[in-house]
Amino acid sequence: MKESAIKGFDAEFRDLDHYIRVITDRIWEGRRIDDIHRYYSDDCAVETPSSVSIGVQPVIDGTRATLAAFPDRRLLAEDIIISGDEDGGFLSSHRILSPMTHAGAGAFGLPSGKGVLVRTIADCVCVNNRIVHEWLVRDQAAIARQIGLDERDVAQRWLNERGGFSKPAMPAAPAPYVSFIDQSELAQTYAALYQHLWTSGDASKLAVSRQSFHEGVIAATPGGETQVGVNALARFWSTVTASFPDAQFEVEHLVANQREGRATSIAMRWRAHAVHAGTGRYGVPSGQHVEVLGISHADFEHGRIVREWVLMDDVAIWMQVLKPQVHPV
Repeated sequence: MKESAIKGFDAEFRDLDHYIRVITDRIWEGRRIDDIHRYYSDDCAVETPSSVSIGVQPVIDGTRATLAAFPDRRLLAEDIIISGDEDGGFLSSHRILSPMTHAGAGAFGLPSGKGVLVRTIADCVCVNNRIVHEWLVRDQAAIARQIGLDERDVAQRWLNERGGFSKPAMPAAPAPYVSFIDQSELAQTYAALYQHLWTSGDASKLAVSRQSFHEGVIAATPGGETQVGVNALARFWSTVTASFPDAQFEVEHLVANQREGRATSIAMRWRAHAVHAGTGRYGVPSGQHVEVLGISHADFEHGRIVREWVLMDDVAIWMQVLKPQVHPV
C-alpha cells in the first residue's frame, strides 16, 4: 500500500494544496455532494458573517441550495495559502472565483437568468483527511448587484424572512489545532496596517502610504468592486471606517507563504467589533453594534502590496445595521 505524503490523509494526496483542489473539484465540479460526508467531520463548525452551523448536514443542505439557485456554478481556485502542520492540523485559506448563472429560485429570489462572477475565501482546518472547522466569507453584495438587486434591500428581506439577525458564537476549533499567527516581519507589517486602518480613524493617509502599497496596486473589494491605485483604495477604506469610528480590531489567523518564482502571499482572517456611529458606506448612523468578519489576501513584491483581495460580506453588515433596535423594558 502506498504511504500517504501527508500523515492521516489518503495516499492519493501529494500535499494540502492538492487535497483542497481535489476535494473541491469532486464536490462542486463533479457534483459529488455525498462526498461531503467523506471530507467533512460529523461535528464540523462553519462560520459565515451571518451564521454559525454545526454538523455536516448543514454543509450538504447549503451546497444543494446554492446549486439549486446557481446550477452551473464553478469553483476556480485563485490561490491556496497554507499554514499549520500534520500534528497540530493544517489551515488552508482558499480563494475562489465562481462564474455562475442565477437560473433557479433561492435566497436571492426568483431566477433572473443573469450571469454572476463572485469571489469567496474559505479558511478550513484540515486534520486526518477531513475539514473539521471552517470560516467562509463570500461577497454576497457582488451577487446582489449583478442580478439587479441592492445589497441593502437583500439584507432587509433576509431580516424579514429570518425574523431578525441572530448569530450564535462560533465554538473553538478542536484541539490540538491552534490558530497560526506568523511572526515574520512582512506578516506583522500587514497585520499592523489593518490594525491602524480600523482604529486610527485616518484611512486616507494609511492607504496612500508608499511604504505599504505599490502605486499601481489592484485591490478587489466588496460588491465586486475593483480599486486601481492607492488613492482609489484609500477612498474605499475611508467610506468603511467612517461608518465605524471606534472599532476594536483583532487578527485571528495570519500567515505568509514564500513560494519560488511567485510573489509572497499573505492570508489574514480578522474581525472588527464596532458601533455604527458614523456616516459612510453603510448609510446614516444606526447606533447598532456590528461585527465584521473579514479575510484578506495580499501579494507582496519588494516589500509592498501589489495585489489585494478584501473579503467582507456587505449584506451581513447591512443586516446588522438594519436589525430592529432592542430597547430595555
